[in-house]
Amino acid sequence: MASGKKVFIVGPGFIGWAVLDLLAKENYEITGYARRQEHADQIKASGATNTVLGDLNDKALITKHALSHDIVVHTATADHLPSVEAILEAVKQRAEKGQSTIYIHTSGTSLLDDGAAGAYKGEKVYHDNVVSEIDSVPDNAPHRQIDLTIVRAQKQLGEKAKIAIMIPPTIYGYNPHHGRLSIQVPVLTQYALKHGFAGHVGAGLPVESNIHVNDLARGYITLLHHLESTPASSPDILENPYYFCETTGDNEPSWVDIASLIGTELHKAGLIPDPKPRTIPPETYGDLFKDHTPAVIGLNSRSRAVRLRELGWKPIEKSLRESYIQDELPVILKENVDHKAFNGYHKAVAS
Repeated sequence: MASGKKVFIVGPGFIGWAVLDLLAKENYEITGYARRQEHADQIKASGATNTVLGDLNDKALITKHALSHDIVVHTATADHLPSVEAILEAVKQRAEKGQSTIYIHTSGTSLLDDGAAGAYKGEKVYHDNVVSEIDSVPDNAPHRQIDLTIVRAQKQLGEKAKIAIMIPPTIYGYNPHHGRLSIQVPVLTQYALKHGFAGHVGAGLPVESNIHVNDLARGYITLLHHLESTPASSPDILENPYYFCETTGDNEPSWVDIASLIGTELHKAGLIPDPKPRTIPPETYGDLFKDHTPAVIGLNSRSRAVRLRELGWKPIEKSLRESYIQDELPVILKENVDHKAFNGYHKAVAS
């Protein structure tokens, strides 16, 4: 689908850059909002028509550029309220002028965290075609306050805008043209290299759905085309903004399965003495995700992308296991870093 429509991508990083590549192939006019000139140059080479340098806290700048775009995609983080408010302000101002906007926000399935902290496999599975299932999560769940801000704005705007929330699970995959790794599994690998064993939170029994970044990017494009072609008055748009995007179905690996994969491969490479995974001592959570560690890599978060599949989307990329062995691990091991100095990932996590 070729298009002359203008897309503003806020945070074209690991997820958004992959989305940008696909939009460029379909001849969308893309403006990328980036923090660094180096990255702005990279996305320009990938097909961005324009780039804007700015911080997520610069609400006026984000609103200014969102005002001149028909489509806004926020992929920077699931937990930054000022940037979301800036986009919603632009959507409202455009609505007042009779201009409709498509806004796709990125949340994450940490939203579904049941507090298992590694202790058990949860039986609850969430389906995005049943809005009440997602609305049943507590208001204080991860990402939920941001999502609720968007849902409230959607209800106020009604048919004047088309708003959707993409909710990805654990993301994996590697694009050699981008040179960016995902978060959870690479961080667990770095932890293993530092501490000499592959680890999991608690018993490692919980499971989280997962998705390859390129399958996820195609999910955004499928969703965008659906929003473009569906009337704003459709109940499909007005009554349910939520979309999951997962590849695993009922074959979700547990966190101990993921630790076993890491342990086996690092042991095979002669980098740790024992392939068998072990429970991570809580006092070392600072080398992972600090106090958020149980909620990031010890949760049950089981989602089903019913709606995207009904639109014709399906995952086609490598499995998490194949991608880790063939793509991510070789990159991690080639990095010229002191693994002993690794002290975790302390920024926001999307999923």
